Amino acid sequence: MPNTSQVITCKAAICWGAGKPVTVEEIQVDPPKATEVRVKMLCASICHTDISSIQGFPYTKYPLALGHEGIGVVESVGDEVRNLKEGDTVIPTYIGECEECENCISGKTNLCLKYPLRFTGLLPDNTSRMSIRGQRLHHVLSCATWSEYMVSDVNYTLKVDPTIDPVHGSFISCGFSTGFGAAWKEAKVESGTSVAVFGLGAVGLGAISGAKMQGATKIIGIDKNEMKREKGEAFGMSDFINPDDSTKSVSELVKELSGGMGVDYSFECTGVAPLLTESLEATKVGTGKTIAIGAGTEPIIPFGLVSIIYGRTLKGSVFGGLKPISDLSIMANKCQKEEFPLQELSTHEVSLMDINKAFEMLKQPNCVKVVIKMSH
Repeated sequence: MPNTSQVITCKAAICWGAGKPVTVEEIQVDPPKATEVRVKMLCASICHTDISSIQGFPYTKYPLALGHEGIGVVESVGDEVRNLKEGDTVIPTYIGECEECENCISGKTNLCLKYPLRFTGLLPDNTSRMSIRGQRLHHVLSCATWSEYMVSDVNYTLKVDPTIDPVHGSFISCGFSTGFGAAWKEAKVESGTSVAVFGLGAVGLGAISGAKMQGATKIIGIDKNEMKREKGEAFGMSDFINPDDSTKSVSELVKELSGGMGVDYSFECTGVAPLLTESLEATKVGTGKTIAIGAGTEPIIPFGLVSIIYGRTLKGSVFGGLKPISDLSIMANKCQKEEFPLQELSTHEVSLMDINKAFEMLKQPNCVKVVIKMSH
C-alpha cells in the first residue's frame, strides 16, 4: 500500500474569477480520502467547457483549478479503494455509474442519480483536496486535470489499458466521446439515414464518426472554417457546408443536400444560440430528431416554437449519453484498436506552464485540439 499521508506541492492552472487571466501557480494536493485516488496527470486537453468556466458559466465559485479532460496514473489510493491501485492508468469522468439506481437500470439515460454531474466544484463529500496559499480550490465538475496532481473520487474514475496513447486517452475523456456517443447512444442513428452536424470541433467530428459507425449514408458537416472540410472527411463526412458561402439559411442549405426534406438527425455542437432552431429546422417534419450538445454561455436562449410543433424532437445530452463504465470502456477499447483517426484532432501542443498560449492557438483556423503536457 503506497504512503498516502503526504501533501504534494505541484503546479496547476488557476482562475481567480470570471474573466480573469489564467495563472500557473503552486498548489497543495492533500492525500486521498477513503474512496478517492490521487492521480499524477500525464497530459490533458482543452474543451469548450473549460473556456466557459473561465468566463463564469456555469460556475460562480473561485478560485478554480481548471481542466476536465485528461489521463493520468494513480499515485496513491484511499483505504477503501479496491478496484484501483498505484500505477493504474486512469481517465477522470464527470458522471458516475452506480449500476443500481433507477436511471442506471432504465437503459434510457446515462445520468446516474447516485453519482451525478456535479456543479458544486467539490468532491462528493463537498470538500476539496486542492488548496492554494491556504484557500480551498474548486474543480471544473469532478476533477481538475490542468494540474500535475489531482484527487478524484473512485466512482468518477475509469481504469484504462496502460498502453493507450495518452493524448488520445485525453481526447476521449470528454469532447470526442460526447459527439460520438450522441450519435451512438443518444440519437441511436439508424443505418441508411441522413445526418447534419453543426460545428466541426472535436465534438462534431465525434458525432460524424459515431454516425458513420451507425451506418448513416449521408453525413453533412457544417462549419464556417473551410479548413474543417478535410477534418470532417477524415472522420466520415460526405458533404460540407460553409454558411458563409451562401445567403441562404443553414437549414435551407441542408435541405438542398437532402432531397428537400431535411435530414433524419441533426447534432448541434456549437452552443451558438440561433443554431438550435436552425438545427431543428434542418430535420424532417414529423420525424426529425435533434440532439443539443453544445453549451454556450447563455442560460436562456430564443427558440423557434414552430420548428418543434411540426413533430420534430429536441433532446439534450450530457457526455453524449455515454455511461462511464459500460460505454466509455468501449470507447477506450476502440481507441486502442485505432478505430478512430484521433491523430487528426491533435493539432497543437503546449506545456502546462505555457497554458495561456493555448488560448491563442484555439483561435487559429487549423486548430482542433490543444494538448497540455505535464513537466514531471
